[in-house]
Amino acid sequence: MTRRSFEEYRASDQLGALEDDWLEQIERTPEDLDYFLALAEPLAASGETERAHDLLDLYLEELATRGLWQVRLELLRRAGPLAVRANRLQREAVRCLEGLWGDHATFRPALEHVGLHRSIDDAKKLWDRVARLQSLLTFDVGTVVAMAGQGVGRVAEVNLPLESFKIDFERKSGVTVGFRAAAKLLTPLPPGHLLRRQLEDPEGLARLRDEDPAGLLRAALATADRPLTAAEIREVLTGVVDGAQWTSWWAAARKHPQVIASSGGRQAYRWEASAEGALAAVRAAFDRAGPRARLEIFRKNVGRDEAFVREMAGTLASVAAEGAEVDPGLAFETWFTLERAGRLPAALRETVEDLVGPRGDAVALLAGIEDRLLRERALGMLRERRDDWLSLYRDHFGREADPRVLTLIAEAIAEADPAAADQLLDDLLVQPRRMPAAFVWLAERAADDSGLRARWPVRLLQQILSALIASEFSPFRARLRPLVESGGTIPRLFDQLDVDGAKSALESIRRSPALEPYQKEPLAAALALRFPALREEASGGPLYATAAAIEEKRAELKRLQEVEIPRNRKAIEEARAMGDLRENFEYKSARERHEYLNSRVAALHRDLGRARPIEFENLDASEVRIGASVTLAPSDGAVRVLTLLGPWDSQPERGILSYESELARKLLGCRVGESVRVGESAYTILAIEPYRA
Repeated sequence: MTRRSFEEYRASDQLGALEDDWLEQIERTPEDLDYFLALAEPLAASGETERAHDLLDLYLEELATRGLWQVRLELLRRAGPLAVRANRLQREAVRCLEGLWGDHATFRPALEHVGLHRSIDDAKKLWDRVARLQSLLTFDVGTVVAMAGQGVGRVAEVNLPLESFKIDFERKSGVTVGFRAAAKLLTPLPPGHLLRRQLEDPEGLARLRDEDPAGLLRAALATADRPLTAAEIREVLTGVVDGAQWTSWWAAARKHPQVIASSGGRQAYRWEASAEGALAAVRAAFDRAGPRARLEIFRKNVGRDEAFVREMAGTLASVAAEGAEVDPGLAFETWFTLERAGRLPAALRETVEDLVGPRGDAVALLAGIEDRLLRERALGMLRERRDDWLSLYRDHFGREADPRVLTLIAEAIAEADPAAADQLLDDLLVQPRRMPAAFVWLAERAADDSGLRARWPVRLLQQILSALIASEFSPFRARLRPLVESGGTIPRLFDQLDVDGAKSALESIRRSPALEPYQKEPLAAALALRFPALREEASGGPLYATAAAIEEKRAELKRLQEVEIPRNRKAIEEARAMGDLRENFEYKSARERHEYLNSRVAALHRDLGRARPIEFENLDASEVRIGASVTLAPSDGAVRVLTLLGPWDSQPERGILSYESELARKLLGCRVGESVRVGESAYTILAIEPYRA
């Protein structure tokens, strides 16, 4: 039957025909709710409200007769006032719910729990309660569900007064989940779902695994509405394919011609409806892909249809040979891929020999090879074929990002020219920002290489701390952070220090803006343990500060103990209640916050215990002391006034320095008339007087 819009019926003045078609469509496809509403709503809007009501009334009864309760309920939700009288809407909605859930033991108690047994005048409240009831009944007793971190289980109890479900999982029984969290944490599993079959028919799945690997893969892919990565597939099949079986099973399952692997990014797999459809999909992807994406498609599908594979190989070889000068890296990768597949034409072999020979552009070649193993192979070929390979290696060292390739280059240079290798490492320590990836490699390698740690250990420590906040190192920050922790490079550098170096290291650690207090404390303690002469400094000694600064720190301590820590403790409990702690971002964040707050409280307790107020009234101004303002006159330029207070009061932008700073240490003990050198300039002390805020 040809479907017509309401406008077509009205234009031809055939509303009677609309009724005939309506009745015929009810017989054919009663579940097609959109068709009926697309006619009824404009019919009512044109003034034919009664006719629309009568047609919808017929439709409602037919849906009830056929038991299409969910469609009927949706019709009432979307067009209730048009389909039924206002005083019938709730009764008809409850009738639909009875048709859907009436045979469930918890239906009537749940209906009363959400308040649908009482009269509801507000339509929004009515449908909110309908939705809540359906959400509850979705997890009725006996329902099989999946929950992250718990696996598959059955709902064992619905506790309406406590608004919670009790679920028995395979590994743990009696897990409680609140009504509000259920929709987020629980996934109902329909009959036939792979995860449900693990609970109900494990022997059948084991037979499927052994007899039809691709069939099991297909079932695993059907558990999601998107392609799955190999790791996700393995997780879905936990308990079906164990660790010892995985490699052989996966190799067999993914070879099925209907399995398609995605290109680019994280590789994911999907199941195509037929082998022919899969081949067509791969061909279409190859045709529209860029050069490197085509290489990836070729690698993944080299075992498919022979004619198609031969066609792909010819296209790749032709493009690589023609564009070798423009993109030598791509030509090299294509050569390797085709060689490995046994489909390398002689012409491309000659092209690659030219690329790695004396006349080839080695810089462009190495820069254009994305695969790490292929860069290593290209470096080896360059070393064999070119007299200037050492210069090429030194040049590429500053461009390379992969630590394994950097190790290969550094070892090759050290073997051929130890002096050049030493100079390269010294350059890294002096100017790490010029070669950030190489410096991170050096810093990581130094954790296990005492020879590297012995080269300027204080300098290496300082450069690592600087790199933690330098913008050039932002891509490598995740690799730099572990270097500060126990077992990392910085703690291991302490064995290479002398007492003076340890003092410099301690000062750098204390002043570093890259480290939090909870990171600084264990490093300072480790240094003090290694160098007993630093213990007094590590434990602190007196800490001088203004009375206002001391009071501010006391207020901070009180706020942390009485407000922040209790608030964080509550956040931890709330996050813990959400389920699996391994995947719980809120829990991890709250725990990290807990560690920081406790470290901060410990540091404040310790510092306040040694805090001493600066006594400005009794300050001896005969020489520069803590609490003094010093007037300095440069050999040329404007007079400066600097004040020496404690680290808590330091405001360099206002001329207030910590007495622990390098400049303050130069000034302490000096008298009027004496000179102090700051950088390239010399300053004469004109006056000393107590600081007045």
